[in-house]
Amino acid sequence: MGTALVYHEAMTAARLLWDDPECAIERPERLAAVLERLRERGLEQRCLGLQAREASEAELHLVHSPEYVALVRGTQALDTPELRALSAKFDAVYFHPATFHCARLAVGAALQLVDAVLTGTVRNGLALVRPPGHHSQRAAANGFCVFNNVAIAARHAMQTHGVRRVLIVDWDIHHGQGTQYIFEDDPSVLYFSWHRYEFGRFWPHLRESDVDSVGRGLGRGFTVNLPWNQVGLGNADYVAAFLHVLLPLAFEFNPELILISAGFDSAIGDPEGQMQATPECFAHLTQLLQPLARGRICAVLEGGYHLESLAQSVCMTLQALLGDPAPPLSGNMEPHCSALESIERVRASHAPHWASIQAEGQGASAQPEDSVVGREPNCPLEPIAPLGPHPCSPPPNPLPLLPGDPEFKETEASTEATLSSLRNQLHFHLLPPVRVAAVLAVSDATLDLPPDVLCQEDSAPAEETQTWARRHAALAQDMALGTLGKLLCLLDWIRAEQVSSGFAAIPGPALVATLDVAVRSSLAHGSQRLLCVTGEQLDRPLDLADDGRTLWLQLGAEEAAVPSMFHVSIPMPETAGGFLSYLFTLVLPLAYSFRPDLVLVVLGPAHGLQAPQAALLVALLQGPVGGRVVVLMEEVSTAQLAGVLARVLRGDSPPSLGPFSAPSPEDTQALKGLRQQLEPQWKMLQVAAPVKR
Repeated sequence: MGTALVYHEAMTAARLLWDDPECAIERPERLAAVLERLRERGLEQRCLGLQAREASEAELHLVHSPEYVALVRGTQALDTPELRALSAKFDAVYFHPATFHCARLAVGAALQLVDAVLTGTVRNGLALVRPPGHHSQRAAANGFCVFNNVAIAARHAMQTHGVRRVLIVDWDIHHGQGTQYIFEDDPSVLYFSWHRYEFGRFWPHLRESDVDSVGRGLGRGFTVNLPWNQVGLGNADYVAAFLHVLLPLAFEFNPELILISAGFDSAIGDPEGQMQATPECFAHLTQLLQPLARGRICAVLEGGYHLESLAQSVCMTLQALLGDPAPPLSGNMEPHCSALESIERVRASHAPHWASIQAEGQGASAQPEDSVVGREPNCPLEPIAPLGPHPCSPPPNPLPLLPGDPEFKETEASTEATLSSLRNQLHFHLLPPVRVAAVLAVSDATLDLPPDVLCQEDSAPAEETQTWARRHAALAQDMALGTLGKLLCLLDWIRAEQVSSGFAAIPGPALVATLDVAVRSSLAHGSQRLLCVTGEQLDRPLDLADDGRTLWLQLGAEEAAVPSMFHVSIPMPETAGGFLSYLFTLVLPLAYSFRPDLVLVVLGPAHGLQAPQAALLVALLQGPVGGRVVVLMEEVSTAQLAGVLARVLRGDSPPSLGPFSAPSPEDTQALKGLRQQLEPQWKMLQVAAPVKR
């Protein structure tokens, strides 16, 4: 199974035929720039290429009214003045004689991608389309969007393939109100949208874009709006939104298919978004979604109007879909106060509907039914009555800078420099020739390892191995010494970027000693920050200083404890929901805050993790570290875990944890205590803006 790339060059045919500065940014060059960069990076060649087909009118009717489809069909015969007059009846839309053909191809591309993923032809994929779709409503074009590509794809997945639960993740910088209206009463679709809002001052200026619009009827709780009320947000804010809002709800929802409304106007440099998230952030967001729905992800292009930023961001997303490790995130990993305020408010709005966040005690009581503002699609826009700012929020930002302002030119120059630097870094960031290497004490033909896993036979020089082995009597045996030499060689190869990740089967009595040597040798050979996650109570060496070079997380401790900000003991959660809470709101935020250059995961004889839990932990820890994860396992457990961990390390999705079970009160209380102690030092742990005193 691979990754599909769906496209058709005819989707570049439609273009603006008159002067309209608002619509001019949606132009054919968007697709051309993306394709050029994909080919330059060799990514198109790694995908299964599919040529988009036209969607049938019956397929369009899954979402759109027959009258509206007929209206758009009729644009093929209109001249330019007639097209301009029709376009003026809608908000931020232009029609062209080729629009109907292009829009049908855009829908068809999304449908082909869904078919390929759900029939098992590919694991995931990306549809490069225009016009975009998420603003389009049942009987109206809106915001450059003609037909709602993702909404039709969701309906198609349910009706044709029997999918029961679809997650739609809309990371475009504009609110996809069309998608929201279509599914707001449907509990089979969980719709998540973050969007620039600025208390209603930003387009599309809808009251129902705010946090308390959570759906209607049976769909209450299945519409999740995360409004951004400040420009300039970046990587830390986007990752925090996933960790503290989307992922807890998504794992509880347990989707069978994920559709991404992949708009990249939320990336750095885009004139619409004015945000600071760099292209590699979208690789991280994609990787965070991959453990869900068995990795069945269909990304469909929406917005994105800065050609360089758009092209790089699409490349990063596609690389993540292909299973490549994401480059480490750049910039300060501390969310803005405004972003935390939005995260806090959306969690409060959804706490009545979702056990995964309700259990953490973060949330207000349910809003009364009539407080949720909804309106029928295509009704006139209602006047905005923005909610007042949170008591701790900063003063509202000034209006966005305009191209004629001197400050805008300075910001634009800085953005171009950043993108140019990132392009060079990403262009020369070659993947290691070996994705996963295995260190085994003896060759074991019974292990179910993928054929591309390298069973390592090379060892570090004997003198170096023996020098390290003298520290521990447990390493004196020939088998332990041989395994240590191979592990030291593996660590050398990872530092030299010849291998991305690996795992080692260690003789049981030598596991703790081998871990000690792995930590010390990594630090001695230049590792700046090392994250060690153990699956049981393994004491941290007392002589390792709290100098910021090592962060030790001990799962399976007898009780929660924080001996120091670099040493955290965590009880083993009692339920799957408890494990997920610890993972999303403690382990991953600590990892993203710490920004390690190597992660060691230790699964000893007494580790309490089930195989799916261990696989999920390893899969998600690859993100903060650019894939450089080494798992040390006790030898007797290798046969049970080796195959699944090898597949996870090379980019496959981990097995499902099974049905969601809410965290126990004990898990919740322990987690709350740990977070209170650690939040002052590790800012990614925050789920609420600090209260001003």
